[in-house]
Amino acid sequence: MQTLTSGANSIGIPLASAQIEQFRAFAALLAEWNQKMNLTAITESEDVQKKHFLDCLAGLPLVAEEIGASLPPNKTLACVDIGTGAGFPGIPLKIAWPNLKLTLVDGTAKKIRFLEEVVATLELENVTLVQGRAEELGRHRRFRGQFDLATARAVARLNTLTEYVLPFVRQSGLAVIYKGPNAAEEFMEARNAIEMLGGETVRFSPVGVPTLDEERRVLLIRKTRKTPKHYPRQQGLPRKEPL
Repeated sequence: MQTLTSGANSIGIPLASAQIEQFRAFAALLAEWNQKMNLTAITESEDVQKKHFLDCLAGLPLVAEEIGASLPPNKTLACVDIGTGAGFPGIPLKIAWPNLKLTLVDGTAKKIRFLEEVVATLELENVTLVQGRAEELGRHRRFRGQFDLATARAVARLNTLTEYVLPFVRQSGLAVIYKGPNAAEEFMEARNAIEMLGGETVRFSPVGVPTLDEERRVLLIRKTRKTPKHYPRQQGLPRKEPL
């Protein structure tokens, strides 16, 4: 885990030995479960450290600055990770930010079972697992407008993804969206959707992932007013007919 340790240090997130062991255990479970189900195409240890773990942590300094917290943050905030898949970015953020109250959402039962083992093995506290689709959960009063933060990584194009994510965010909360090389083009498409859904862009920043020579951006959207009640639309429409 030397690549992870030195990379995290370089962005101001020193990891304690217990946290490094949690990342090590997470990587081992990814490798084990990936042999029986398709969790990730990134399997080499160095690539997992760079393209998964550090990639997720690279957005944390921007979030900490925006919420007025130290780095790593020590505030107790409620966060929902939409379309978490194998646990990204939610699990790395939770390891680095133990006070985070995390809800992981995914529509695939097998991935939820994997995450159950991850949470148990890493002994993570205040983590809730929910199987379901964002279009349905975002209309449920248990989830709608209940989170300080909502995160998403590699789920959909931005004009679709904002409809998945923003309904979960309470007013004054943040959506934190991780994007790659096509982020600028997607952002231009999504500006109307962000405004319609009650959001305001506060940061759209390139982030440097230590030891990784690939473009990454993090979009921070502040929820300034309630999402209109007819969003998110029914299953499939946000992808078929993006705002």
